[in-house]
Amino acid sequence: MSTVMERSFKYLDERLGTASLARATLRKVFPDHWSFLLGEIALFSLVVLIFTGVFLTFFYTPSVQEVTYDGPYAPLQGEHVTAAYDSVMRISFEVRAGLLMRQTHHWAALVFVAAIVIHLCRVFFTGAFRRPREVNWLVGILLLFLALGEGFTGYSLPDDLLSGIGLRIFYAVTLAIPVVGTWVTYLLFGGEFPAGDIISRLFVFHVMLLPALLIGLVGAHIAILVLQKHTQFPGHGRTERNVVGKRLWPEQTFKSVSLLLFTTAVLALLGGVAQINPVWQYGPFEPFNVTSPAQPDWYIGFLDGALRLGPPWDLNLFGFTISEVFWPAVLFPGIAFGILTLWPWIERRFTGDRAEHHILDRPRDTPVRTGIGAAGLMVFFIMFLEGGNDIFGVLLNVSVETITRILQWGLLIAPIVTFAATYWICKGLSRSRLRPARINAGVRLSRTADGGYETVSLEPASDDGERERAATGSPTE
Repeated sequence: MSTVMERSFKYLDERLGTASLARATLRKVFPDHWSFLLGEIALFSLVVLIFTGVFLTFFYTPSVQEVTYDGPYAPLQGEHVTAAYDSVMRISFEVRAGLLMRQTHHWAALVFVAAIVIHLCRVFFTGAFRRPREVNWLVGILLLFLALGEGFTGYSLPDDLLSGIGLRIFYAVTLAIPVVGTWVTYLLFGGEFPAGDIISRLFVFHVMLLPALLIGLVGAHIAILVLQKHTQFPGHGRTERNVVGKRLWPEQTFKSVSLLLFTTAVLALLGGVAQINPVWQYGPFEPFNVTSPAQPDWYIGFLDGALRLGPPWDLNLFGFTISEVFWPAVLFPGIAFGILTLWPWIERRFTGDRAEHHILDRPRDTPVRTGIGAAGLMVFFIMFLEGGNDIFGVLLNVSVETITRILQWGLLIAPIVTFAATYWICKGLSRSRLRPARINAGVRLSRTADGGYETVSLEPASDDGERERAATGSPTE
């Protein structure tokens, strides 16, 4: 058996040069810092999503055909529901491990988007988007958009009352797009809301188109990362011309496999003990029904809050109606995500910095960028809070209008205060000698030429060579 494998490897190597490629890949050095694992958490959450999603696809029915529910959930027995809702109820109550898979899938989607957002924040605040990584920044932004789309389409598939309300809002948002809104809405929904084709179309997007694009862009993202030199935080022995860390094999590989197992275990634990999206409590979607409180998944919460905060401005321009939905749900996301997408070029325009960078910035050393990023996060956070204004009103015994008015003023004031405070804190930290606490690499005993012993530091030695360097400072061949 080993002889056959050796011959096979030799055959491939002689024709494709796989041995040298594999050797170079396995010896590639990756910086040893916890923040670089955020991207891996997103990747491993995607793996869990794929496996659990395939399982759910075996039992889900993407149809709005009306059927009579006759399952074990007594409060709904005899009710007329759609085939999509009936199949989700069957997965939850009748398919063995179905509820576990469905809830694990939902939790994995939440963690997937959260890991992408936090990873994106790390890239932004440390300047990892600068030349030569602008293309990978664009790929990362596209991955975020696809993750949001994948999450929303999956959230809408159960055809329960909560997801139906979300689809109704999405219908209004697409209609609010000037000039082309009507055509886009009919293309997506297949008619006026509630349209009979929407569930089957969302299913195609959710299980075919968006996953294919996601997997392709993830592959491109990783390929660019491998081809380019990996960024690293400033430190002893680290320069713009080397990489200090651990080789892909075996150290980084075992760390990644351990993180994969840990991420899978945590998501499975959440799916087993933390109830999420109990569609049997919401009931099937009926266009004339509404539920309150009605909050979407966290990553869409800012858009729900923006709609509640938005001004009641209706305009008629050149025969076209600009509705009040346009300002918070179309214009604001377009401007915000447009600035985010173009940020590498915006920053280059104002700073004039066109050099290549492989050493990351400490956020304290770039107070303007850090302040702008913190202010932007504050805007989204206030909108996220407004998405739960009805819940806050009940908990605080305050009217919803009062909560909204407070957050409207906060939307104007809080970002300015956040920028000023962040800028001041960064300036103060950069002037001080305070540095983040880190663990020393330690020392080892070494035998001297005369038979004695001495301690040798395990901190990486400085090297200005072109080749990547491992944690001990030895060059990779």
